[in-house]
Amino acid sequence: MSLLKSFGYSIKGFLVALREERNIRIHVGAALIVIALGFWFRISATDWCVLLIMIGTVISAELFNTSIEILSDVVTKEKHSGIGKVKDIASAAVLILCVISVVVGVIVFSKYV
Repeated sequence: MSLLKSFGYSIKGFLVALREERNIRIHVGAALIVIALGFWFRISATDWCVLLIMIGTVISAELFNTSIEILSDVVTKEKHSGIGKVKDIASAAVLILCVISVVVGVIVFSKYV
């Protein structure tokens, strides 16, 4: 498989998630707000790096979580305690990252307010 084709699949996956998953749209919207604030406050290069790493980590975690949920639903639509635990744990990972990201954002932007 060519590298270009591989990137195409990745972009396709992201666009599918963006179109079909509310939480991805929320994270992307929040990321756009943070990026706009970064330009508004003219934050330092180091602060940009920190914020972009957090944005990438949260969005990636949400994509993993979405993948786990879709795969679990393909395996069985029936209620299964193990699959329920897997979905809940993956969701918890995203929640923890989101909370930490908000804390990081407050720390970064508090220097500029």
